[in-house]
Amino acid sequence: MTIPIKNIYFLLCYAWDSLDEGEVVSVSPEDCKTLAELFARVLDGGATHLLKRGLDRGYITEEEDTSRLRGKFDVSATIKRNLLRQSRVHCVIDSLSYDVTHNRIIKATLRSLVRCKDLDRNLRDRLLRLYRRLHEVSDIDLSPKIFGSVQLHRNNAYYRFLLQVCRLIYDNLLINEESGDSRFRDFLRDEKQMAALFEKFVRNFYRHEQTEFNVKSEKFGWQEVEATHSDLEFLPGMRTDVSLESSTRKIVIDTKYYAKCLQSYFDSETIHSGNLYQLFAYLKNLQIGNSRQIEGVLLYPTVGKSLSLRYRIQGHTIRIVTVDLNEKWQEIRQRLLGLLTPVESDAVDAVPELA
Repeated sequence: MTIPIKNIYFLLCYAWDSLDEGEVVSVSPEDCKTLAELFARVLDGGATHLLKRGLDRGYITEEEDTSRLRGKFDVSATIKRNLLRQSRVHCVIDSLSYDVTHNRIIKATLRSLVRCKDLDRNLRDRLLRLYRRLHEVSDIDLSPKIFGSVQLHRNNAYYRFLLQVCRLIYDNLLINEESGDSRFRDFLRDEKQMAALFEKFVRNFYRHEQTEFNVKSEKFGWQEVEATHSDLEFLPGMRTDVSLESSTRKIVIDTKYYAKCLQSYFDSETIHSGNLYQLFAYLKNLQIGNSRQIEGVLLYPTVGKSLSLRYRIQGHTIRIVTVDLNEKWQEIRQRLLGLLTPVESDAVDAVPELA
């Protein structure tokens, strides 16, 4: 599936819930030719903005043996190591420093991108200059654990968008250990990664772009089940991708990301049966105890082939819809907002036989 670079940038900004931070970064995604160039420019603009604003600082704990008392005097270590005979003491010092984890991650990502063969020389040179300006920040090797150790708060929340970009680069930059060069992997071909991204994009899109519905991902269990407690432990729970709820309506959207939005069955094409059964199970279990009629939408991204199917199944309106991610962004926006428009209940009360 081919998606324009500009649309990928919008997808990521919504999925990471970072629209404001994305607007601050000086980058024109429509001018980027590759994903590597897009993320390099984002990192270039974001790091430049951070340096102009002033890098975040934090307290770093250091320990040293010194002849002058500094910070906190560690009595136990001083006596144990017999430092007083040398006229020295062991001190624990908390100093304010730029050498904090989030700055280290940005510097390490800049270093990795400089080696990327997919970038032109001018862009690599800009990244290298930024890397050198972070001379007060330590060089580290990135790992998932390091990304998980970052602690952001209200005063440095503006780092979140850039750190998301750094994590995406870390996950998709393939390094040749022999030459040291690297290439950016086309993560659009990774259906698992893109499925998670598409789900977050749709959920956060509705959080930002409309005010009629409350938006959430909803966990719930099977209703009206009779079984022993031990047997119930093996029954899987359910979670919607997107639940939209107002005072009068409830819509459950299940997002799917496949190369093809239909499955082939002998000489015909049908809706993915497992997707429809899953959505129908959500609707039937959520309906119990709910006075509002619950609607369901199966939403697929596509480039080229468009679907807009509607059924009425046992009292539930179910739509199978595609959104073309190759369209202009404004058309994508209107397509998604159009799913919230009430539909007339004139669909047949059946569906074609599904495999």
